[in-house]
Formats: sequence, structure tokens, C-alpha cells
Amino acid sequence: MAFTTKGRATRDRIVEGAATYLRGADPGTVTLDDVRAITGTSKGQIFHYFPGGKEELLLAVARLEADRVLLDQQPHLGDLTTWAAWDRWRDALIARYRAQGRLCPLGVLMDQVRNTPGASDVVTVLLAQWESDIERGLRIMQDTGDIRPELSAPRTAAAFIAGIQGGVQILRSTGSTDHLEAILDLLIDHLRTT
Repeated sequence: MAFTTKGRATRDRIVEGAATYLRGADPGTVTLDDVRAITGTSKGQIFHYFPGGKEELLLAVARLEADRVLLDQQPHLGDLTTWAAWDRWRDALIARYRAQGRLCPLGVLMDQVRNTPGASDVVTVLLAQWESDIERGLRIMQDTGDIRPELSAPRTAAAFIAGIQGGVQILRSTGSTDHLEAILDLLIDHLRTT
């Protein structure tokens, strides 16, 4: 559905307001009336922008949170061209997850909309972009001779994503970033060995 500039701004305000509210609430208990109240919108506006109701709104919030996962890692993730850049990316990633603690907004939302059409696309697009950024950095470092050329950039990027996701799941259970830090350190150290 195409919106006017004003309509897009209203829709974005609803999504942003819902995202802010959901960071401190269980999505399963949030009602559209809650969202309406915090965003200053009418019921008609909510259903105009989200005709599928709460699930469609939660999916829009999940897309916003997925975008934030990558945005929080910039500019480091987009510039993995030196060892210092890899270290800065690692530190930014750890800082993001340490700050959010057990509450992973995207994970919580995806638990709520997992059977909603388009939900798997949110995660698929996020992981593909994340993996692509890491792979690009690996290839650049291979081109400069800092990473051995026989290393498979796609498989190594996939290993980073799997390791990060595993570390985040443990963080959600324990509240500790220790495992996430361990896998990132191990993988980056592996890259440095020639």
C-alpha cells in the first residue's frame, strides 16, 4: 500500500511508538488500545495502516528492530577492512547485546509473530544482510593478504552468524555475554592465523 508523505510519517510514528513501548512490555499482553494511547492515534488510523491488526503491527515493529540490529553495528560492520575495524565491530556488537541484556526485542517479537506470513522473511533478510556484510569484509581482507585466500568467505561468514545467534540465545537464558564474546574472539583469532 502506498502512502502519502504525511501517511508514511503517521505509520512510522505508530511503529516507532509501538517499538518503544514493546521494549518494556510482553508483546502477548499489548493491545491495540495500548498502542493507540501511546501513539495518540485513533482506532481507525491503526487499522488503516495495519489492516491485519496486531500481528501486522508487530511484524512491522519486528522489521524495525531487525534494521536496528544492523544499524547498531555501523559503521564498523560496513568497514571490516582492517584488524582494528574487526575489533571495533566486535566491541560494538558486544556493547549492543550487553546493553539489551536478556531482553532481545527482535527475539521476543519473533516469538509472537512466528506463524504470521512474512515473519520468516524478517529473519531471513536480516541474517542474509548481516552475513553479506561479514563476507564482504572477509573478501577485502583476503584481497589485501591479511586473511589466507583458501579460507571460504561464505562458510566463515555463516559461522560468525551461527556463533552470534548461539551466543545471543545463551545471553537470553543467562544474562551473560560471555559465550558471545568467546565465539567472536575465537573466530576473529582464527582469521588472524595464517
